Amino acid sequence: MFRFRTAAAALPLALALPACSLRMQPAEKARPNVPLLAQPAPAPTPPRIYRLERLDTLVQVSGRVLRIYPAARPVYEQLSSPAWVVAKPASAEEEDSFLDFTAEERQRLAKAGPQVTRTGRTLHLRPGKAPELRLANKPVDDERYIAYEYVAALPEIRQWLLSVHLYEGGYFMLIDQRTGRRTQLMAAPVIAPDGRHFVCGNSDVLARFEPSGLQLWSLDEAAPRLLWERRTEWGCTQPRWLDNRTILFEQDFFDKGDVDTRVVRLRVLP
Repeated sequence: MFRFRTAAAALPLALALPACSLRMQPAEKARPNVPLLAQPAPAPTPPRIYRLERLDTLVQVSGRVLRIYPAARPVYEQLSSPAWVVAKPASAEEEDSFLDFTAEERQRLAKAGPQVTRTGRTLHLRPGKAPELRLANKPVDDERYIAYEYVAALPEIRQWLLSVHLYEGGYFMLIDQRTGRRTQLMAAPVIAPDGRHFVCGNSDVLARFEPSGLQLWSLDEAAPRLLWERRTEWGCTQPRWLDNRTILFEQDFFDKGDVDTRVVRLRVLP
């Protein structure tokens, strides 16, 4: 009985001790000033030319991705360009003189021989194994305006090259010197050194009257055959062959409210 009373008397004291000990603890002191960890610095912004990923690839319809690499302008300048590939007019004055092609065409026709002649508005082409072709220009004030300009004879691929002018924009056309077959092109052809392919590159990123992009054609068969075509937001100006598989060209792109250009390299054939 004594032990029970003793334990019972001691029990309230034991229960009170934890609460008392908690109240007796000294107040928590403020921690000494510890400097906060420095915030991570923002990632450096790469130069603008490396942020234009859209300029670095050309995705074909089949899903194949062709890489585009920067190239040295001195190398590009050393490569030859066909005489019939001319730069587009840079001003309204140049464009007016560019559209008045009669004087320059007259000089070309003088060297074309009897197979190509002009009578007034009509251009006459006489293929070796087909009837004569007559391509008539329509007046400038006609909403269906069209004008056919003789540009050159391409004996290595047995074609005549014409530039077709429309009310806005235009295109190029090959006419087979044997069959008279017509092949519409995005731009003037640039033939590979081995004569088996040619590319057409066009740029109209500012006015957008014509499609910008690139075409690859094969010359292995009786007539030119389009291997692939890609229309792009950037332009391809004056492509030149580095070898039988690779071209260099001036890539035009719209950036910061203006058109900028860089020289690039693209392998168009595997």
